[in-house]
Amino acid sequence: MRLVVIGNGMAGVRAVEEVLARGGGERFEITIFGDEPYGNYNRIMLSEVLAGNEPEDGIFLNSLAWYEENGVTLRAGVRVRRVNPFARKVYADDRSVTRYDKLIIATGSVPFVPDIPGMRVAERGFHQGVFTFRTIDDTRNMLRYARGHRRAVVIGGGLLGLEAARGLQNHGLDITLVHAGGHLMNQQLDAQAGAVLKRSVERLGITVELNARTTEVEGVEKVTGIGLLDGRSIECDMVVVAAGIRPNAEMARASGLVVERGIVVDDQMRAVDEPDIYAVGECAQHRGRVYGVVAPLWEQARVLADHLTGADPTAAYHGSRIATKLKVAGVNVASMGVTGPEREDDEFVVFAEPSRGTYKSVVVRDGRLIGATLVGDVDKIAFLTQAFDQGLPLPEDRVRLLFDLGGPSAETSVAELSDDAQVCNCNGVSKAALVETVTKGIRSVTGVMNETRAGKGCGSCRSLVEQIVDWAAGGAAEVDPSANWYVPGVPLAKPQLMAEIRARRLTSVSAVFAALAPGGIEDAKSKMGLASLLRTMWADEYVDERDARFINDRVHANIQRDGTFSVVPQMKGGCTTPDQLRRIADVADKYRVPLVKVTGGQRIDLLGVRKEDLPAVWADLGMPSGYAYGKSFRTVKTCVGLDFCRYGLGDSTALGIALESRYQGLEGPAKMKLAVTGCPRNCAEAYVKDLGVVAVEGGRWEIYVGGAAGAHVRKGDLLATVGTHEEVVTLTGRFLQYYRENANWLERTYAFVPRVGIDRVRAVVVDDAEGIAERLDRDVQAAVDAYRDPWQEGRAPVTPGQFRPALPLVEVR
Repeated sequence: MRLVVIGNGMAGVRAVEEVLARGGGERFEITIFGDEPYGNYNRIMLSEVLAGNEPEDGIFLNSLAWYEENGVTLRAGVRVRRVNPFARKVYADDRSVTRYDKLIIATGSVPFVPDIPGMRVAERGFHQGVFTFRTIDDTRNMLRYARGHRRAVVIGGGLLGLEAARGLQNHGLDITLVHAGGHLMNQQLDAQAGAVLKRSVERLGITVELNARTTEVEGVEKVTGIGLLDGRSIECDMVVVAAGIRPNAEMARASGLVVERGIVVDDQMRAVDEPDIYAVGECAQHRGRVYGVVAPLWEQARVLADHLTGADPTAAYHGSRIATKLKVAGVNVASMGVTGPEREDDEFVVFAEPSRGTYKSVVVRDGRLIGATLVGDVDKIAFLTQAFDQGLPLPEDRVRLLFDLGGPSAETSVAELSDDAQVCNCNGVSKAALVETVTKGIRSVTGVMNETRAGKGCGSCRSLVEQIVDWAAGGAAEVDPSANWYVPGVPLAKPQLMAEIRARRLTSVSAVFAALAPGGIEDAKSKMGLASLLRTMWADEYVDERDARFINDRVHANIQRDGTFSVVPQMKGGCTTPDQLRRIADVADKYRVPLVKVTGGQRIDLLGVRKEDLPAVWADLGMPSGYAYGKSFRTVKTCVGLDFCRYGLGDSTALGIALESRYQGLEGPAKMKLAVTGCPRNCAEAYVKDLGVVAVEGGRWEIYVGGAAGAHVRKGDLLATVGTHEEVVTLTGRFLQYYRENANWLERTYAFVPRVGIDRVRAVVVDDAEGIAERLDRDVQAAVDAYRDPWQEGRAPVTPGQFRPALPLVEVR
């Protein structure tokens, strides 16, 4: 039978997973249509991608290989325009016609965008500075636009609006959150809880405007602000609309299905009067309700699959009791049921401590918990969820529902939690699924999370997952040994891995796999980490295998979203010459470079260069690589320093150039950014670099390590104060070598230094407490001696296809 699914999101693919779990792979030939040209991803995690806390590839739930392995045909990037229920045909915008025997509609929801003057432009849709926040492409567009702008207004004070505000703030924008309601998250929280949340959000530096209705987006060529109903204007150059969602049911309506707010379905998730058409997720309306949260879709998908496959023809969906636990802009929030008393005899218990960002309330009716709200402190969520779902007996002293005053402990709550209780709302994982995984022999938290995906969404359920795993393992949960492996494909921690590599003289990635990987099996995810480690260890003895490199490292340029590349020539210490500037301008003209931009590291970036043009661009520039693409030593940012600045205490420019000249291109576990500033006024931002040098009174220099000023902000720790340039250069190399040898793959110095401890780093690097300083100096010198400008490969490509024109980025079919 032909099963067609319209919608490749979380609901549609979860329904297919449930069908496959019931043997549907043998019964059905499955085709999935998806609007977006990607595999299935976790939409809840887009806020983490926006904030810079999660890479894009980390939120995908099913790889393209999964579809192939399960015999599922994926029509990604193909939109279905209409369905003919009588002919049982699906018509797509690529003019294809697909027949079906059973059809599942899982088109999800679309952003609600108020009809506000100035928000749209007739020729191109949304104004170029206006964005919605619903898809990966939305997130990419917001991130790209945010880089060149400084103030954003987010319209909407619900979950999405708060997450968009916090995510953009992480990229340095000033944020104003505009909400038409009287308090934040008014669909989930009461006014007092909303006020506590507002205070916590404002403490993060986000301005919140309540009872503020947007009436206009100002600006013609570019966004300049928004106008409010009360006559005020708020200045901004970017607007994000996060004012809610609506079921995406227009295709179903156009196809003649019964649609009210959503596609009307019965208890088996079948569309009205259509025995072979089902709807699931945010597009479905069941018993008058549509659900805008993810948890109900897991229940709907199970019922649908039971009925569709015949596994349980009596299966029925009776609606969901919504209990959510989320992390909103960094603040824990949980809610279930009603937010306040609705009858005179309802019991309402409230505890509020706004200064600490804490609010708790419960509503009890006839001895049953019918509502609870928690902001800040959510320790009691496990018991409250169980009481709400199962109607557990409640303590007579209701305050015990909010505090552990002799009430059920967390451990007791876990033991009493019903097997079908949903632990992870993001990925629909029940307590029973976690316990079953432990019973099968996976007894570590990391292993259980990898197997079930629990805790892989917003992360708010992780503590509960840990409690359940420990309880299911009889208090003997194991530490996952793979958590300490340097790369996933070789079961060794970094010190043991390096020892084996040295002892066996393994100088290539394939040799490491052959000697140390179980069964000699090569693991694609491990290649880049191993290549970096081997280059660090063997310098010019390393045997290069090109498939062990990222695309950036294969062509020595930074790939962009559209498949072109950015080229950043080296400008040591941020200094350049008129001749270099003329050459850069000539190259930009000759190759029609779309964007020439000064970077935050005081370099000039040529963006939009075609892959096949890279060698010619490098040759015409006649400048070395600036390493803006590598997991390596990148730049040294400097201030004007001693010669010109009236506040200068040291020649920061000369020292910065000396550092960059010596350590250019030095391989590392992650990128390394440095700065030298000529006085404590810190114009070059040395305090927040991987290594920063600051000139102080008396002709001395302070060296700081482990700083950061990106998604994470951290002032570096003082490593040493020295008196000469030579000492700065020596200690810089020694610290970088120690970091190269001991940091985990992709671990930046701002994580490495706190993990190891600045006292230990100082003891090794400065005081030579372990007697390895001379060896560190020698090894970093070997790496310096092995340096070769990678842009020289443009003259003689390493492989025939190294700079072959890139394939166009096309939608997955």
